[in-house]
Amino acid sequence: MREQRCGNSTKREMLGFLKHPVVVTADINLNVVALTALGLLSRLWQLSYPRAVVFDEVYYGQYISFYMKRIFFLDGSGPPFGHMLLALGGYLGGFDGNFLWNRIGAEYSSNVPVWSLRLLPALTGALSVPMAYQILSELGFSHCAAMGAALLMLIENALITQSRLMLLESVLIFFNLLAVLSYLKFSNSQKQRPFSPSWWFWLTLTGVACSCAVGVKYVGVFTYLLVLAVAGVHAWHLIGDRSLSNVSVLCHLLARAAALLVVPAAMYLLFFYVHLSLVYRSGPHDQIMSSAFQASLEGGLARITQGQPLEVAYGSQVTLKNVFGKPVPCWLHSHQSTYPMIYENGRGSSHQQQVTCYPFKDVNNWWIVKDPGRHQLVVSNPPRPVRHGDVVQLVHGMTTRFLNTHDVAAPLSPHSQEVSCYVDYNISMPSQNLWRLDIVNRDSDAGVWKTILSEVRLVHVNTSAVLKLSGAHLPDWGFRQLEVVGEKLSRGYHESTVWNVEEHRYGKSQEQKEREVELHLPTQMDVHRNLSFLARFLELQWRMLTAKSDGSEHKYSSSPLDWVTLDTSIAYWLHPRTSAQIHLLGNVVIWASASLATVVYTLLFFWYLLRRRRKICDLPEDSWLRWVLAGALCAGGWAVNYVPFFLMEKTLFLYHYLPALTFQILLLPVVLQHISDHLCRTQLLRSLFSALLVAWYSCACHVFNTLRPLTYGDKSLSPSELKALRWKDSWDILIRKY
Repeated sequence: MREQRCGNSTKREMLGFLKHPVVVTADINLNVVALTALGLLSRLWQLSYPRAVVFDEVYYGQYISFYMKRIFFLDGSGPPFGHMLLALGGYLGGFDGNFLWNRIGAEYSSNVPVWSLRLLPALTGALSVPMAYQILSELGFSHCAAMGAALLMLIENALITQSRLMLLESVLIFFNLLAVLSYLKFSNSQKQRPFSPSWWFWLTLTGVACSCAVGVKYVGVFTYLLVLAVAGVHAWHLIGDRSLSNVSVLCHLLARAAALLVVPAAMYLLFFYVHLSLVYRSGPHDQIMSSAFQASLEGGLARITQGQPLEVAYGSQVTLKNVFGKPVPCWLHSHQSTYPMIYENGRGSSHQQQVTCYPFKDVNNWWIVKDPGRHQLVVSNPPRPVRHGDVVQLVHGMTTRFLNTHDVAAPLSPHSQEVSCYVDYNISMPSQNLWRLDIVNRDSDAGVWKTILSEVRLVHVNTSAVLKLSGAHLPDWGFRQLEVVGEKLSRGYHESTVWNVEEHRYGKSQEQKEREVELHLPTQMDVHRNLSFLARFLELQWRMLTAKSDGSEHKYSSSPLDWVTLDTSIAYWLHPRTSAQIHLLGNVVIWASASLATVVYTLLFFWYLLRRRRKICDLPEDSWLRWVLAGALCAGGWAVNYVPFFLMEKTLFLYHYLPALTFQILLLPVVLQHISDHLCRTQLLRSLFSALLVAWYSCACHVFNTLRPLTYGDKSLSPSELKALRWKDSWDILIRKY
């Protein structure tokens, strides 16, 4: 009977549930809604104007076209996530990649979806406005301070300009702020409901946002390290909490390690996996990659090398590419010309046939691997593979002369030996043409020399010198090709001494004339190989990190000191027929006030710290902790995103300062509220301070409105108007107005 009553009760509850509507309640912060709407309006208004290539759009647009055509490329400025986000906008807009990105100011053709390409940076820029509000709220500051931070982000001219174009700074700023906001929400959840769904969500989102920031640009790692540092301090305090059991503390630490270390690493790998899956075709950037990487791409080298014999045998015809690839990728090469009898500096040479490294495909790049104990230059049946430690001779395919080195100084590297193809002049200079094969990446001492996959050193038997690319360009007598030398004192496995077989065929012709015809033919065999994702990721990552950045001066380049003093700007675009133009110009009131706030915070922080050391607590403990956390995230965020640029040897521009500026803007309302709450001790002082704040914000709004024509580029300006808008005249604008 009891079971029947329970069953009837359950049925009544279900029927009652069906009789009443399902109601979902939600708290909507109208401040956030209004700020989001204003942010979207300021960033999306006339987004497709100007319909022309603006400054660095010429740079990012090329990569978007590569994505649309699935062509491999390499960009040393950062990981591919940001480029993929821009390409997503092009994909959604139906862009086919057909546009020549060769000139700033070029008019976009009708097939380029300008609005769609600029949409994602604009959206991230717009969402940064309400995010600033939420960060200040999560830090525990008043809604007035939070609203002030958001409104400053809203009217900052440089942030608006940068977010309205096909550029990545606004995307980077968005993920920086998202990482900070997510961590603050997680930290606040920790105090209330640890291990709840919201706790896990915000912790995981912190790791995801950090990985996205790094994936957009390498400088995103600075914010990631800042979040890790703050999380580390909080974890250290957690360990000392005696109210938690050892198991609970361990679970907390493992959760943080998984979300803040494992998740970002996995996300970073995912970015490259998607990238390499999208760009699988050969392109103009292939040459900087290894032969194995190039062979994994569709077309290009893969079209030549696919199906080549895997194992190099005696009699194999090969081309040898230097693994180092600097200053340019090149192949071991020889030709009929000889070294001059006497160099310009008076030193003599052997007058032997030149051996160089040539940066182009050429029939003179072919060499034949010969067994010193046999005369034949063809592959036997079955083939006899060459193994690690074997002694071989290399015969130049077109001239049949042997690769040789001897105790004669190299033409441009006098401390190294000259490398030549031996010419018998019937004098007392015997040939020294034996080379021992050293497979650097062998699996065992009996490893076989493999096409593309094996990285080898060629060690001269007589002198122990190693075949090396010096990288120096020979004079005109050497046709400006690269010098190859025998390095006597080789320490370690520097890539300039390492070579790999790129093209390979089994030689079949013993007669020279038939062999010359054979060398001109394409390779056609039946062995296929491919690199794993991890191998391609590691190589691509290494090439990106070691790629030389362009350190040349630019018309609009600047130093980090110029950014703080506003002694620089960038002309982004000029209308070809009118005087309308777009400049990267910051709001001088906001920039100067933010810098002043950073100084004030630093002075107050150390003042309070000294007094606390003397057991004088000017602030309640909760206010002090809030003050320290705000400084760690805001002042610390500015420092880690600004100071490293002093150590970078690359061309720098004003927009590099924008991520640091964002954190300064967040710090400004923090300092202002602190002054109002703790330093203005009377009601009269607070009233005066509030009036000053209103006047100050009015100045910032006026500067925004004055610079608006150069922010949006939608108004023609006379020469006098343009002169009045120069950086150094910005203060004059305010003086004349007020």
